Amino acid sequence: MTNAAETRLSIPNTPPVVSPEEWEKAHRQLLVKEKAHTRARDALAAERRRMPWMEVSTDYVFEGPAGRLGLLDLFQGRRQLIVYRAFFEPGVHGWPEHACIGCSMVADQVAHPAHLNARDTTLVFASRAPQADIARLKAQMGWTTIPWVTVTDSFDADFGVDEWHGTNVFFRDGDRVFRTYFVNNRGDEQMGGTWNYLDITPLGRQEVWEDSPEGYPQTPTYKWWNWNDSYVEGAAPDKRWVEVSDAGEAAFRNKETGSPS
Repeated sequence: MTNAAETRLSIPNTPPVVSPEEWEKAHRQLLVKEKAHTRARDALAAERRRMPWMEVSTDYVFEGPAGRLGLLDLFQGRRQLIVYRAFFEPGVHGWPEHACIGCSMVADQVAHPAHLNARDTTLVFASRAPQADIARLKAQMGWTTIPWVTVTDSFDADFGVDEWHGTNVFFRDGDRVFRTYFVNNRGDEQMGGTWNYLDITPLGRQEVWEDSPEGYPQTPTYKWWNWNDSYVEGAAPDKRWVEVSDAGEAAFRNKETGSPS
């Protein structure tokens, strides 16, 4: 084996090459900061859940695969709606074969929406391209699970996404709709994963560990998870998964506290 002191790497200014013991020590030191970052991120999500809401009074109109849709229709009966403005239309680089490269990167990262749906949340992409072009693009790029509508009015201008991509979050209370959050620019880079989407919604992940306002829906941590083809509304958590997740969480907590398992 080559002596570490004799190692020459092709990239300049790399960190030192150390022993396994020294590497573990450095990792533990960094982990302290990473855990602090996680706690700060959780606190920010808790603050986000307490942001004031803005009522939406305009009856926006979209086109979907089956025809005309209103904003309420986009919720698909759920309480929370996340709308990502994707640029796919004449004048956008790539048209008509592709959508915007950056927006396409976002679409490539989107997790299966069944997990969001299980938390009373619907994700929708919106563009100005006609539905025929959107259907072709979805099939071509493998984005078939993402609901994707056509913007027909001032929705994009009214919600800050007429000139640049962005993600808006809405909440439905009966027939009333409220805008609860908005993120764009580099904030959009982290979107795509189930957890990041839920963390920008007013109800959050809806797990008991979260700091949410009193009365918000919360269920035992991990227990609602399921295979994307196995969610059944109102069904009890999978018994075997409850056992596995309980055991895993207990082992994790024991390792954190140094307690014997």
